[in-house]
Amino acid sequence: MRRWTTLAAAAVLLAACSGHEDAATPAGSPAAPAAPAAPSPVLSAQPEQRAFRDWRATCDNGAACVAFAPSTEPDAGWLRLSLAPEADAAPDVVIGLWSPGADGLSPTAPLALTIDGQRFTTRRMEDADRPMGRVAAADATTIVRALAAGKTAAISAGGQTVPLSLAGAAATMLWIDERQGRLETPNALVRVGDRPASTRPPELPRVTAGPAVDQAGFGDEGQTLPASVEALASVKTCRQETAWNDNVQKAVLSARLTQDRELWAVPCFAGAYNLGLSVYVTGPGGADPAPAALPVAEGGTTDTVVNAEYDPATRSLSGFNKGRGLGDCGIAQRWVWNGRGFALAEQSEMRDCAGVPADLWPTLWRSL
Repeated sequence: MRRWTTLAAAAVLLAACSGHEDAATPAGSPAAPAAPAAPSPVLSAQPEQRAFRDWRATCDNGAACVAFAPSTEPDAGWLRLSLAPEADAAPDVVIGLWSPGADGLSPTAPLALTIDGQRFTTRRMEDADRPMGRVAAADATTIVRALAAGKTAAISAGGQTVPLSLAGAAATMLWIDERQGRLETPNALVRVGDRPASTRPPELPRVTAGPAVDQAGFGDEGQTLPASVEALASVKTCRQETAWNDNVQKAVLSARLTQDRELWAVPCFAGAYNLGLSVYVTGPGGADPAPAALPVAEGGTTDTVVNAEYDPATRSLSGFNKGRGLGDCGIAQRWVWNGRGFALAEQSEMRDCAGVPADLWPTLWRSL
């Protein structure tokens, strides 16, 4: 608005200095149309992760943000704060216990969050493997601001108490406020003010699956790799790396993508809980193989997928790179074949192994 006001004032001054008083609008003439309002700025669509001492924050390509606070005792508990990008969104806070005694707690034992002596109860999430609870929506904003200013915090249930780290809490929330354009607005996490929010979320990419195609002859266990793919120098290297285990070498993944395009994935490395495959897109019968170009949230592409699966019903290629055998940390990705290539549909990542289930991991990439 300030820009339009300045322009209007300049126009009036110019008219007064020109001496053309007869250029004034005659009485009764229609008023000039109002200048259109400037569009609201769009929030950044660039995914980013930041660590602030013990806290870690992630904002995805839709400007939704998630922060995690760990327990001060290794792998004992955690707090998750998430906030949608809309200006009127309210924070969501979930806590979880991961201590050795958590398995013995009653399914109905309430979890509580205590900050500087103030206790907040939660609603148990009973479908979880370990005790988890969500704070009441009416308490969420109060809790977030108490965490930012607090000195001590802890999760408790059934006589167990696990301290949470608050080192980095205020800096994390300030960064989220900045990323979401909330600084000095009423809905800011920490730096609250009366400035009206004027930002809007970026548009999410739309990913549309290509037509379904018959999978007869594809996807079978122990399938023979086409000679044209087997002859690639990169595949020969993979074969050398996995020669120690015949079952690993047989774990070939295949799918028909279209009538004239095929997917072939070759095992290249294996560990206790991860199997890495190099993915190729070929013509019929494996002709003219080329490494797949699988986009990743950070930019660029990869042709390697860990623990890969292909779902012909949704034309989705998925990967789940586990940080450890429990699967409570790592990277999860899903690509969709759109008829021409693979588009990234979603990617989430949990860098700290703390007992957080995969559906609560921070998202780096989302799509419609």
